[in-house]
Amino acid sequence: MFEPRLVLASLSGQSDADWAESAEEFAGAALLGGIALDGPTREAAVEMVERDRDEFLPDDPIAFVDRQLSALEDADLRAGFNVRTASLPPLREVAAVCADRDALLELNAHCRQDEMCRAGAGESLLRNPDRLREQVETAASEGPAVSVKVRAELDGVDLPEIARIVADAGGDAIHIDAMDSEGVVAEVAEVADESDLFVVANNGVRDEATVREYLAYGADAVSVGRPSDDPAVLRRVRRAVDDWFEAEHRLEANP
Repeated sequence: MFEPRLVLASLSGQSDADWAESAEEFAGAALLGGIALDGPTREAAVEMVERDRDEFLPDDPIAFVDRQLSALEDADLRAGFNVRTASLPPLREVAAVCADRDALLELNAHCRQDEMCRAGAGESLLRNPDRLREQVETAASEGPAVSVKVRAELDGVDLPEIARIVADAGGDAIHIDAMDSEGVVAEVAEVADESDLFVVANNGVRDEATVREYLAYGADAVSVGRPSDDPAVLRRVRRAVDDWFEAEHRLEANP
């Protein structure tokens, strides 16, 4: 899907093309966004901005995605966009843009802000797997590689089952914010192995120890969020990722 196996994870209202370019030497992929696509989620984003959160609120979110991805056309990483929507038509449009740009499309089933959940996006999708499945199917039908960002530690939410739903609906990757339940990555990775679903692990990735923990659980890659603008952190993480996969390749070559 991308190399090296390090992702720059989206930070709402901050992760744009300039942000990705500033760290491209360290990463194999960068997920821009998140961005609200439709009326309900844009209204939610406005409410969130009014209480001092950062959000991208361009007049035309689809055109904004296209411009941002175009700006990364020559970057040495695979770009993607994290999106939030409660309706399917704008999702179909942005998926077509991502397909044209060979970009990843990441569905946000992760945002826990009350406004976004009331709008029918973010982590509310984890509690309504039929709607999540519908979003994955819609996005995948336009041709981009589709990832779903999810959150651990939600009562009543079975992340391995969510992984099955994502894979069955045509998704390509699942991006797990493990919170304080790192072991859930192993449970999801076991399901993912059955369906070739790519697993990205997130939360607290800062150094060799955290990288090795997630990759040992079976993640295919790790992502860095808040310290993604810190070259010292990214250098440590990149070195640890490279070392892990170099050792794995040596083992495969000399079983």
